[in-house]
Amino acid sequence: MGSSDSNFDLAEMKKTLPMTENRNSFTMDIDELDTVGILRKINQEDQKVAKAVEEELENIAAGVDIITEAFRNGGRLIYIGAGTSGRLGILDASECPPTYGVQKGMVIGLIAGGRKAIEEPVEGAEDTPSFAVEDLKEINFSNKDVLTGIAACGKTPYVIGGLEYAKSIGVKTIAIACSKNSTIGNIADVKIEVIVGPEVVTGSTRMKAGTAQKLVLNMLTTSSMIKLGKVYGNLMIDVQAWNKKLVERSKRIWMECTDGSYDDACKFLDETKFNVKEAILMKLADIDHEEAKNRLKAANGHFKTALKMGFPCNC
Repeated sequence: MGSSDSNFDLAEMKKTLPMTENRNSFTMDIDELDTVGILRKINQEDQKVAKAVEEELENIAAGVDIITEAFRNGGRLIYIGAGTSGRLGILDASECPPTYGVQKGMVIGLIAGGRKAIEEPVEGAEDTPSFAVEDLKEINFSNKDVLTGIAACGKTPYVIGGLEYAKSIGVKTIAIACSKNSTIGNIADVKIEVIVGPEVVTGSTRMKAGTAQKLVLNMLTTSSMIKLGKVYGNLMIDVQAWNKKLVERSKRIWMECTDGSYDDACKFLDETKFNVKEAILMKLADIDHEEAKNRLKAANGHFKTALKMGFPCNC
C-alpha cells in the first residue's frame, strides 16, 4: 500500500509506538557480527533488566501485599496475558504447587487463545477483550481474587478486557508492562512498569521484556509465599516430593533445619507422609505428629509462629 493511502508517514507512526516496538540503536549492526559479537550485544542489553526491575520495587511490593492478603482470605492469584506474557504467567502458576505445596488453582495463568496458544499463536485471540471476560467467568472469578495483567506493550486488548471486567466487579488488579504510561497500568490498582528499552531484535519482546516479566512474577509469588510462612530461613519447607529429586531435596531440607541424620530424616518424613514442614516441626519442637498438625493449623500454616507455640497435645 503506497504512502498516499495513509494519513501518517513512518516518523508519525513511530511517535505512537510503545517503547518495546522502538528500534535499538545499539544493535543495528548485529547482523554483521560474528557469533561472539552477537552474544556480547545480547548480554549487554540483558544486563539492563535487573536494574530496571530494581526501579519498580516499591510497586512490586504493593502487588505482593495485595496478593498475600487475597491468599490469606481464600482468594486466588490470576495471571492474564497473550503470547510470551501469557506463557510466562502459566509457567509461574505451574511452579507454585510443587515448590510451595499450595493447592492446584491457587495461582492460575490464562492466555489469549486458551491452552492451544501455549505452543502456537491463535489468530486474533489477543485482539478481543470479551475473550478475557469469558475466560475469567469460566474459572468462577470473584472479588476474593487478584488479577494481574501482563503485557509488554501495555495495551493488549485481551488484557485490557480482563482488567476492566475485574475492576467492574471489585477485584484488586495489578498491571505489569514494559512501557511508560501503559494503558493497562492506568487501569490497574498497582502499576508495575519495568522500562528495559528497545529489544535487541526490534519488537521481539520474548527477550528483555520477557526476562523482566519473569523476574517480577518470581518476586510476586515467592515473596507472597514467604509472607505466608512457607519458607523457613531460605528453605522451601512446603516442597512437594513428587519425584526422586524432590524426595531427596525434602530430606536435605529436613537435615538442614534440624541438624539431624539422613536416617532420622527418612523416619520423620515417612511418619508425616513427606509433609516436610510437619516433620521439621516435630523434631525442632520435640512434639508428635498430631500436635505438629494442630500447631500449624492454629498458625494458619506459618512455620515460625507454630514453632513458638506451646500448643498442648490432643486438645
